[in-house]
Amino acid sequence: MAQTNQNKWVVLAILTLVYTFSFIDRQLLVILAEPVKADLGLSDTQLGLLTGLAFAALYVTLGLPVARLADKGNRKNVVSASLAIWSLMTVISGMATNFVQMLFARIGVGIGEAGGSPPSHSIISDYFEPQKRATALSIYSVGIYIGIFVGFTIGGVLAQHYGWRVAFYAVGIPGVLLAVLIYFFVKEPPKGRFDPPQLSSENLTLSNVVRTLMGKKTFVFIALGSGFIAFGSYGAGNFLPSFLQRVHGVDISKAGYLLGISFGIGGGLGTFLGGYLADKMRRSDMRWYIWLPMVSALLALIPFGIYLFSDSLNVVVWMIFMVSALLGAYLGPAIAVTHSLVSARMRAFSSAVLFLILNIIGLGLGPLTIGFLSDLFQPEYGDLSLRWAFCGIFLSQTLAILFFGLASRHYLKEVLSG
Repeated sequence: MAQTNQNKWVVLAILTLVYTFSFIDRQLLVILAEPVKADLGLSDTQLGLLTGLAFAALYVTLGLPVARLADKGNRKNVVSASLAIWSLMTVISGMATNFVQMLFARIGVGIGEAGGSPPSHSIISDYFEPQKRATALSIYSVGIYIGIFVGFTIGGVLAQHYGWRVAFYAVGIPGVLLAVLIYFFVKEPPKGRFDPPQLSSENLTLSNVVRTLMGKKTFVFIALGSGFIAFGSYGAGNFLPSFLQRVHGVDISKAGYLLGISFGIGGGLGTFLGGYLADKMRRSDMRWYIWLPMVSALLALIPFGIYLFSDSLNVVVWMIFMVSALLGAYLGPAIAVTHSLVSARMRAFSSAVLFLILNIIGLGLGPLTIGFLSDLFQPEYGDLSLRWAFCGIFLSQTLAILFFGLASRHYLKEVLSG
């Protein structure tokens, strides 16, 4: 057991690195949006499609069968193969010469990444006992913001000095090497190690899993709340480099540096603290797993409004840091709540269903909607069109707060009933 306890932190670090690579590959196009737009002759709507729906469509739908494969088989092998696929497709993204080629390349990245997170969530839940899962899952989720930090800072510098195509090659090739590391050095833990024997030995069908999840009001509301937080995070986040370049006149390298610090570090700090504090606060009431993200989403509305309309670049950067930290608090607790509602053999699939809802609303619709609104407002507002397009996020955040509140009303009853 001592060896397992020691190994679990190594495994968590490796899986977090994998998640970091997924977000470097996923977000690289975000920081490269302006040069790619100019080179390929794209509109903001097409950029929103490439950074959102094109990726999300197969990412979320293929996540379901891949997660069921992981629940039944070797989860580590699924993660390794998926990483190799999305890294190769990132390299291919750098070869695109028109919108259609880039579209299919980003779809390919989405196909690969479909097998990343759900199996990793399940592995982590079998390495860490229930009272520490939100912390472990939040540490894993910090990979999102490490990836954003690296993608923004390195991508901006590479694009400015060597061109946007080189940036894709530089981050795709190391991912293939990491896939080999996963295959040989991560061990598959026993499924349901911390669960009662009767639960961990269940042979569950796909329909049973879906029926169980959809029968939990807590899950439905937590998934919808997470989706509308992600709508704002992806909707604004995927256009923040363009926002800084158009509205505040900074160059791509400086935009990458500023956002790497504010968005990347702020979001990473908030994501870790969200899970850590929720694990601590659960001792007084388990509903803090839901209340904490709800309160954080409410507080985030204030700095969000400030950074939209401030003319001071320094103020904008600090407010982006605060918004990112506050909105990052939801993910670890949301995954932990989901896993607490199901048995061990449902966990990878339950994460996939959570991410299906979260990413259809957030990643699929967020950037596409903001891009469409920006194009709609552009004739009247010019380079300020993104500022007014971002205002739609006030509505999505309000919906997220409402759904988290509804989830908290059902959680105790449903988690105790099993």
